[in-house]
Amino acid sequence: MVPQSSPIASESRLFYNTLFDENASCHLALGRAYRFSLRSGGRFSTAEFTAAGGNQSHLHVDFMIGSSELDIDGLSSEKREEAIIRGG
Repeated sequence: MVPQSSPIASESRLFYNTLFDENASCHLALGRAYRFSLRSGGRFSTAEFTAAGGNQSHLHVDFMIGSSELDIDGLSSEKREEAIIRGG
């Protein structure tokens, strides 16, 4: 999650480079999971990684999402909604 006030987002431009653009906006990725995204995933065999929920797709695609109207809430460990990002 990246607020609109981030240094890269403040540039107000599209870099056409995923490594920059995904840090200028909130983003989600669909497809192949990175092993390090699961606790101890780097040590898992392929079968263990898949059993733990790791996606073995041949693709990994990032989607950038965001606007000045974006509001994001999270849930606390007590299941209370908490504001994370308001108005971008």
